[in-house]
Order: sequence, then structure tokens, then C-alpha cells
Amino acid sequence: MSEPDDFPVPTRLDHLPSFLLTQSAMRVHRVVFGRLDAAGARGHHYRMLSALDEFGSSSQVELGRRCGLDRSDVVACIDALADRMYVRRASDPQDRRRNIVSLTRKGRDRLAELERVLTAVQDEAFAPLDDGEREQLVAMLTKIIAHHTRASERRS
Repeated sequence: MSEPDDFPVPTRLDHLPSFLLTQSAMRVHRVVFGRLDAAGARGHHYRMLSALDEFGSSSQVELGRRCGLDRSDVVACIDALADRMYVRRASDPQDRRRNIVSLTRKGRDRLAELERVLTAVQDEAFAPLDDGEREQLVAMLTKIIAHHTRASERRS
């Protein structure tokens, strides 16, 4: 059975940046998430471990917001990470209804391992681009995200 991307797209689409970005994202997603899956991880595991490492312990709600995850996904992700002892969850001493999540030493080691996996997969996913082109792509994507973030904040 052939993959959907084996077929040519209508020429009306093949020059639209939005379409090309979506198509690129789907292909890169397959490469990245295939490698993460092989490493026994998910993208949101890496995001959560990274957020805890960079910002320190936080409530589940705050952690979910930092990682852009839905509440139900936050609980499932924390459960998975806690089961493997990558994070520790404890009641907040100031508010027993709230859980505080902390990164463990084992979690830091796992983060370093996933960092190596993601660094290697970037080379695979973006193989057609040289270093300068990758930097340029990152700059352009960052600019687009910043623009839409500011526009969203103005609407709020």
C-alpha cells in the first residue's frame, strides 16, 4: 500500500508556504517520533523533563501550560514519568490539593539521553540543509511563531 505522500500534489498547493510547512512538519514528525518511540519516549516526555530542568519544580497545571499540553495529557505523562522514577510528585505543603512535580537524578540522566537522540535525529530530519540553512530556517520559524504569539496576546 502506498503512502499518501507518494502521490503528486495539485500545483495550486506546491508553492504555498503554509502547505509546504505542513507537509514538511508531517515528514519531520515521522522521523523524530519514530526515533523517540525507538528510545521508549514521547515528545511530551522530553518537553516535560526539559521544563523541569530549566524552570525547576512546578505544579502540574503550570507544567502543562509550559509544555503546551492538555490537562488529561499532563496527568498521563507525569504518571508515565513517575512510574519510571524520572519525576517525583508530592503534595504542595501550602495547598494539599495541588501536586508539585520535581525532576529526579534519574530524570536528568534520561533528559541527557533524549537530548542525544534528538540531536542525532535533527541531522536526519534536516539532512538536505547545511548549517547556515538550518540556522536560517530556525530564525524564520521563530519569527513566524513570535508574530502569531504577539497577535494572539493582542486579541486576549
